[in-house]
Amino acid sequence: MVVAVAAPDNLARMPVTSLKGVGAALADKLLKLDIRSVQDLLFHLPRQYEDRSHVTPIGALRQGMTALVEGEVQLADVAMGRRRSLVVRVHDGTGALTLRFYHFRLTQKDGLPRGTRLRIFGEARTGSSGLEMYHPEYQVAPEDLPPPPDTLTPIYPVTEGVTQPRIRALVTLALARLEREGLPDWLPSRRAGGWSLPDALRYVHAPPTDADRALLQEGRHPAQQRLVFEELVAHQISLQKRRAEIRAQRAVALPLKTRLAQNFLAQLGFALTGAQKRVLNEIAADLHIPHPMLRLVQGDVGAGKTVVAALAACHALEAGYQVALMAPTEILAEQHAVNFTRWFDALGVPVVTLLGKLGVKARRAANEAIASGSAGLAIGTHALFQDEVRFRNLALVIVDEQHRFGVHQRLALKQKGMGGGLAPHQLIMTATPIPRTLAMSAYGDLDTSVIDELPPGRTPIQTLVIPNDRRVEIVERIRVQCLAGKQAYWVCTLIEESEQLQAQAAEATYAELQVSLPELRIGLVHGRQRPGEKSAVMQAFKNGELQLLVATTVIEVGVDVPNATLMVIENPERLGLAQLHQLRGRVGRGAQQSFCVLLYQTPLGQLGRARLATLRDTTDGFRIAEKDLELRGPGEVLGTRQTGVTQFRLADLLRDAPLLPAVQDCARDLLVQQPEAAEALLARWVAAREHYAQV
Repeated sequence: MVVAVAAPDNLARMPVTSLKGVGAALADKLLKLDIRSVQDLLFHLPRQYEDRSHVTPIGALRQGMTALVEGEVQLADVAMGRRRSLVVRVHDGTGALTLRFYHFRLTQKDGLPRGTRLRIFGEARTGSSGLEMYHPEYQVAPEDLPPPPDTLTPIYPVTEGVTQPRIRALVTLALARLEREGLPDWLPSRRAGGWSLPDALRYVHAPPTDADRALLQEGRHPAQQRLVFEELVAHQISLQKRRAEIRAQRAVALPLKTRLAQNFLAQLGFALTGAQKRVLNEIAADLHIPHPMLRLVQGDVGAGKTVVAALAACHALEAGYQVALMAPTEILAEQHAVNFTRWFDALGVPVVTLLGKLGVKARRAANEAIASGSAGLAIGTHALFQDEVRFRNLALVIVDEQHRFGVHQRLALKQKGMGGGLAPHQLIMTATPIPRTLAMSAYGDLDTSVIDELPPGRTPIQTLVIPNDRRVEIVERIRVQCLAGKQAYWVCTLIEESEQLQAQAAEATYAELQVSLPELRIGLVHGRQRPGEKSAVMQAFKNGELQLLVATTVIEVGVDVPNATLMVIENPERLGLAQLHQLRGRVGRGAQQSFCVLLYQTPLGQLGRARLATLRDTTDGFRIAEKDLELRGPGEVLGTRQTGVTQFRLADLLRDAPLLPAVQDCARDLLVQQPEAAEALLARWVAAREHYAQV
C-alpha cells in the first residue's frame, strides 16, 4: 500500500491566530467549534448550501422564495408593536420589500440612511406590509461591489460571536493557505475515489453553481464521500487503537468451567435458551485468556441477560476473585441485588449492595467487606466508584445499560481492578438493541454477543394505539383487569426532561386515577422521591399489595412483575422508539396475554403515526432500533451526546453504512503499515475527543 504525502503537515501546526484579523478574543470563540489551527478551519465543513450566485429582481419574489436581492433604502425606522422591531423598506425599481429585525442596535438604524444600496439574502414571507424578510443577511453595497459569487454559499456550524460571514471569510483565508502550503493526503489513492484531498476540500467549501445540490444536501457527492471515508477511517483507527491498548493489558485468566456455575444452574429451576448457552461459551472463552475481556451483550427485553451475567460472575467467584455489578439507577441496582442475593446466598457467596441511600454505618460495613475481599460480589450504582471503595482483587466488572453512564464513571470503576498491574474483564449489558451499523462504529472496540431468543412460554405483547379522547375506556379497562387479579402500569411522560415537571405530571394523574378508580390500591413512583420511598412502593407493587402503579419513565429498566399485564403510556409521541420498547417490556413477563396502550394526543402528525405504527406492528427490538436510528440519529439512540461519541462532522452512520467494511480494512492497514499516517488522521479528525479512548 502506498500513501502519497503531498507536503509536511504545516497547516495542522499553524495556529488560527496566524490568519489576518484573528486575535485572542476570536480565537477563544473559535475554540468552542474545536477550531485551533488553520487545518481545523479547513475541516470545519458546511452542513448545507444556498444559491446566491444571481440577483433576483424584487418584483419577481414570491412567498417562500429564498433569494439574493439588491435595492436602495427608502426608510429605516423603529416600529413599536407587540415587539419592538427595526423596519427597513428597500426598492429596486421592480418592487419594494420590507426587512424586519427584532434583535438590533440603534446604531444599525443609523447606518442605513435613505439611498443606501444593500445586497440582501433571505426568505420572502407575506407580512403586514406585503413581502418581508425577517433577519436577512445584508451588506452595504458600494458602487464597486463585486458581482455575486460564482459558487454556492456554504452554511457552517457556528457559535455565539462567530457569524456565517465571519466563518466564510476565515475559511477563504484558510483555502488560500492550502494553495500555498498543500496538505498531506494520508489515504491510499485507491480509497480516495479519484479525488485528491485539496480538491475535495475546495469543492465542499465552494461548490460551483452547477453542482448537484440534491447530492450535496444529502452528503452523497463524491467530494463529500472522499472526506466522509477519511473521517470514518480516523474514527475506526481510534477504536482499533483503543482495543489494542486494552488488549495489551494483563488480566487474570479464569477457569473455563466451574462447579459454582453447575450448582447455580441446578437451583435455577429452568433451562437456558440456546442463545444464552452460546453467549456464555463466548464469555467463558474470553475470560480464560490472560487479557481483559471486552464484550457487549445485547438482548431484547426479557431475553435473560441477568442470568448470563450471574453465570459469568461464577468464573471469577470460584477462582477467589471479586465481581462488581454497576447499574444506572437505584431501582435497577436493587432489582439486581434481590436476584443475585437470592441466587448466591444459597451457594455461600456473600453479596453486598452499595447504594447512595445507605446510612454511614451500613456504608462503612459494605466498604470493609469489599476491601477485605469477604464480599465476593458488590452491586451498586455510581456509589461503587467513589474513592473510599477499594476492592481487594476485582477481576470482573459487569455494567448494565452502559450507555447511561458517563465516560469518566466507567473509567473510574475499571481502574479499581488495576491492583498488581492487572485490569478487570469487562462485560457490558444492554437491553437497547443496537443496529449493526451503529455497533460497528460506536462499539467497534468491543466483541458483541446477541441473545436473540426469548425464553419459552412468553406470550407476545399486543400493542394498541389509541387517541386520548378514549381515555375513559382505558380507565375502565384497567378497572376490569385489576379486579380480575392482574396488575397494571400507567406511565406519564413530558416533553421536558425536568424531573420536577415529570413528577408533577405523575402526581396529577395519580390524583385523577384515585378519584376514577376508588376501589383499586394505587401507588406512585417518580424520580424526585427519596430512594427508600421509591423502593418501598416498587416492592409493594411487586408483592401484589398495589394493583396499579402510576410512574414516570424511572421504571424503564429493571422492574420485573410477571403479574403485570397492562401498561398505558401517556403521550408516547414524546419518547423515542427504543425507550417506548423498553417501557413496554415491563409487561409480558409471564405466560398471560399482556397489552400495551399508547395513549397519544391528537392531532398526531404523519411522522408520529409512522413511529407509533412501527411499535404496534413489531416487538423485534432490532427492527425498532433501526427505525429509531433512522428517525433520531445515533447520539439520541445511544444516549451518547454527552460523551462525545458519534459526533461526526460530515459522516452519517445510517447513510454511510455501506462504507464501513472498507473503512475497517483501511484503518487496520494504516495502523500496521503506516502508523504515522494513522496518527496524523487521528490528530486531524478525532484529537479533541481522544481522551474517551481510555474507557
